[in-house]
Amino acid sequence: MSQAAFLPWQTDLATQWLSNKERFAHAWLIHGLTGIGKREFALAAASALLCESPNNSLACGNCLACGWVALGNHPDLKRIRPESVAAEEGVAQATDAGLDDIGEAVETGSASKRAPSKEIRVEQIRSLETWFNTGTHRSGYRVVLIYPAESLNAITANTLLKVLEEPAPNTVFLLVADAPDRLLATLLSRCRRLPLATPSRAVALAWLTKQGVKAGEQWLAAAGGAPLLAKRLSEQRPEPCPQWLTGMMETLAAHRSLDVSPLADALAKMAASEWIDSLQRLCVDLLMAANNLPTRYFPGLDPSVTTIAANADVSALSDLSSWIGQQRRLANHPLNAKLFAQSMIQRVAVACRPSKFPKSPYVR
Repeated sequence: MSQAAFLPWQTDLATQWLSNKERFAHAWLIHGLTGIGKREFALAAASALLCESPNNSLACGNCLACGWVALGNHPDLKRIRPESVAAEEGVAQATDAGLDDIGEAVETGSASKRAPSKEIRVEQIRSLETWFNTGTHRSGYRVVLIYPAESLNAITANTLLKVLEEPAPNTVFLLVADAPDRLLATLLSRCRRLPLATPSRAVALAWLTKQGVKAGEQWLAAAGGAPLLAKRLSEQRPEPCPQWLTGMMETLAAHRSLDVSPLADALAKMAASEWIDSLQRLCVDLLMAANNLPTRYFPGLDPSVTTIAANADVSALSDLSSWIGQQRRLANHPLNAKLFAQSMIQRVAVACRPSKFPKSPYVR
């Protein structure tokens, strides 16, 4: 997050967008597919707005302001994100809000660190008031970067709404979101939208090659065409298709009973959003194969996917896709992780069984 340059597929849009600063909106919602570089775009945009010697409307990368942004300590740039995101970035949890890292003392009286919040806390938004009451350090713009905007809860979103209704002078808010429809309608009404397009396959593959990612085509497919997500996945696991998913599909394609318990144990140790995302992508591939279309996400699973899609009930696969989407909303809830995984895998197994054996046991 320290770079000040736009990614290759963002430069043209950024140059056009930033060239009209005189009529710049005070709040922008930057949105698009997960993993295409929206955060990077927003930070590069903040760098350009704060730069003291812009080159063709973009940050020069050499001035004092650009140096401060690169080091993460520009006094006129405020980054607001959940503590969990800050922790992933290697930043102290309380940097933006002045909050104490230590949570409430447990009943025994011993202090313990609370888990980093996955939501943007209202104190982080309220802390802007003091910041606004001081002048800018370089007599230019002041930029507030908020990401992911979906992590604003109702109270925090309404607090931010009041700030946006009476913005401080020379202040630009950049909100980053994967799913704008999850934001308050009133909040959306205060922002100008800036949709970011997914880069072309050729551009994405060229970038992945430059980053040293091998088998870029398969990783890009697994990421749905999003190059930054493809790179992140390549760093997290050995194969584009998770091994647990490969094993499950081979078992189902062979019409063997699936032993759910050990698989659920493995999934319970992973972030629910991660494996649910894989199941959603699998459903897309199954439905495409059922309609004689090439699969999109996991080409390595084509033999199993084709076999299952040819024998399964298409309506059952469609219902499965919708149901998994609904279950995703529960991914961050404090549920029993193993039971949640078991119910998901059992539903997948039932939907994938041959339609001519609607009552056959397919899980155990």
